[in-house]
Amino acid sequence: MLSKRAFLSGAVASGVVVASSVKAQSHSVNQTQALPNLAAGAKPISMTERQARIARLQEQMQRQMIAGLLIEGGTSLTYFTGLRWGRSERVTAALIPAKGQTIIVTPYFEEARTRETLEVSADVRTWNEDESPYALIARTLKDRGTASGTLAVEGTTRYFIIDGLKKQGAFEVVSGDVLVAACRRIKSPAELALMQTANDITLAALRHVHANIKVDMASRDIATLMNDATRALGGSPEFALTLLNEASAYPHGTKTPQTVREGSVILMDCGCSLLDYESDITRTWVFGEPTARQRKVWDTVRRGQDIVLETAKVGVPVAKLDAAVRDYYDKEGWGPGFTLPGLSHRAGHGIGMDGHEAPYLVGNDATPLLPGMCFSNEPGIYVPGAFGVRLEDCWYMTPTGPKLFSPLARSLEDPI
Repeated sequence: MLSKRAFLSGAVASGVVVASSVKAQSHSVNQTQALPNLAAGAKPISMTERQARIARLQEQMQRQMIAGLLIEGGTSLTYFTGLRWGRSERVTAALIPAKGQTIIVTPYFEEARTRETLEVSADVRTWNEDESPYALIARTLKDRGTASGTLAVEGTTRYFIIDGLKKQGAFEVVSGDVLVAACRRIKSPAELALMQTANDITLAALRHVHANIKVDMASRDIATLMNDATRALGGSPEFALTLLNEASAYPHGTKTPQTVREGSVILMDCGCSLLDYESDITRTWVFGEPTARQRKVWDTVRRGQDIVLETAKVGVPVAKLDAAVRDYYDKEGWGPGFTLPGLSHRAGHGIGMDGHEAPYLVGNDATPLLPGMCFSNEPGIYVPGAFGVRLEDCWYMTPTGPKLFSPLARSLEDPI
């Protein structure tokens, strides 16, 4: 799945994180040296928990008569096996059969590195450069007593791998999205704890940035300050989207350079990762005295966040959360629907190991809310040619209602 960092790194937004001057970096580092390491007590996901995830997945596959699930490099591979592996033309993947030990298929020359980084018990099978990894996968399943049937593949698997599996002629290849989602959508207490700490880090870094912005700072300078603060606090920066002035009217910015001046609208959408889990917080404020219109829009967006949370109840389709805030905005004169000026994107997204993951708070997603699901809450309002306001906080569902990872902004003057 494309990460938010990867998407924003290819965007034209003036606030996307870029390298700033050595002088600016040195000044930023000096400012962050006194920040505490909030991640010092963070605990990684245990081998026991990863094995339990595999067991839940296997139970699903047995019920659905699926022979196995293939997962190539990405967050789902890490989720089940702890293996962190980039993608290339050479196939390294986990093959989780419906019964028995997990299998890792990898090039022969990568065997040592694979074994070194695995966090579950697994049978490592290798292929040489002049051999087919797809034949190895089919042969491995046959060795386990399954010569044909249905083989699921994780949803982000590249087509050339799917095609290679199909050409073996032994298995019907189907999407494994439902299998993986059933495991990953519901976060465990250990996952929630990591996400809480990641959000604590991002909020503390934003608070540091808010107190240190000066006239004439450029977006890149503010982003550097944010990233340096995030590192000092114990997180790994993922993105620090910094939109100033008119750039804030476009959800992911504009290529036109912007700097801070009196009356600037400052929108910062930032996140970090901590032991594979992500945060995502957005704050908008005015540098100096806000106008009446800016205050009205900010207050409307803040009320929109409340409406999303008030609508969130166990069993309610996630689409209703988007519909509720959109109905409020329509009545306030914004929109209608996705029309600008107004809310041109969904009200939120799922989050966990990926910055954006299903389910999504949007009208065509009927997924019912369940305890353990995690989302962003970001019903912004954008006025092209003028400014935009987005406030974003992540939350998770409990049996009694939503619980926030970060406190909602108190006011335009005290947004963090």
